[in-house]
Amino acid sequence: MTGTAGLSAPAAPTRRRSWTGAGWAVPAVLLAGWLAMVEVFWLPLRVGGVVFPVSVLAAVAGNLLLVDAAHRLSGSRAVALLPAATWLVVAVGAMIRRPEGDLVLIGGGAPGAVNLVFLLLGVTAAAVAVGRVLGGASRRPVSARGPAPAGSGTGGVR
Repeated sequence: MTGTAGLSAPAAPTRRRSWTGAGWAVPAVLLAGWLAMVEVFWLPLRVGGVVFPVSVLAAVAGNLLLVDAAHRLSGSRAVALLPAATWLVVAVGAMIRRPEGDLVLIGGGAPGAVNLVFLLLGVTAAAVAVGRVLGGASRRPVSARGPAPAGSGTGGVR
């Protein structure tokens, strides 16, 4: 009698965990897309006539933090990749000339240098964050974490 109930019990948390992980994909993409758009449009920011590269700092911090937060909250490596991929899509999209002739990321002068640093450091930060996620141990979502297991973790072998 108890054998039948015991077999169906583990399937429910696993299914719930997968939906929880997938549920974090939408906020991760939306937040990464919004932050990337803000960063791109902050690129020509000037303070007193001097280019002020706040977008570069935001790109590095945003890519490092969003990838890690998506992995920590969802427990899914696939969801953790989404903020970096979203940032890259927005950044590449800003480099494409529009039919009206508008171009957000230009390539000349001081603004062009800031744009280049923005792209290089933003992609590097995203690659480092993704590398840490893919190279690290798999995590369970924060909501699925229970008490820490007892014991040394060696299985009784010393």
